Amino acid sequence: MPADMIGPSDPALPPQGAPEQPLVQVGDIVVSAHWVVTPNGPAPLAGSQWTVRDLSFPVQKTPTWAIVLAVVGFFFFLGLLFLLVKETRMEGYIEVTVRSGHLVHVTQIPRASPAGFQAFEQVRYAQQLAWQAGQQG
Repeated sequence: MPADMIGPSDPALPPQGAPEQPLVQVGDIVVSAHWVVTPNGPAPLAGSQWTVRDLSFPVQKTPTWAIVLAVVGFFFFLGLLFLLVKETRMEGYIEVTVRSGHLVHVTQIPRASPAGFQAFEQVRYAQQLAWQAGQQG
């Protein structure tokens, strides 16, 4: 529905006036005391459902320093042992889904980013806020 056709009494939109302060942001999802705001639009926080999935996976690689030492030490034959050195890194992303009324939004946060490490805590906090909003209204 176009924005100019939505009336001021539409319960799916935040009330006009001073916007609420954001309490937590998970990827591109912003949560205030009463609203979930996403690029797909706003929705009430009360009754929202949150899911988070870790879609990361380990990747093993030979580090650059080991390759350089293997090339430099090639003539000593022990240098080739450096090629056996492996580093394991986690790659992938954390997927967060929020459902509230008609709104369904999924965001993906890179696992290696600082936000990826905080995603589970932030979703847990958003779930607590949703529960509190449901108790108030």
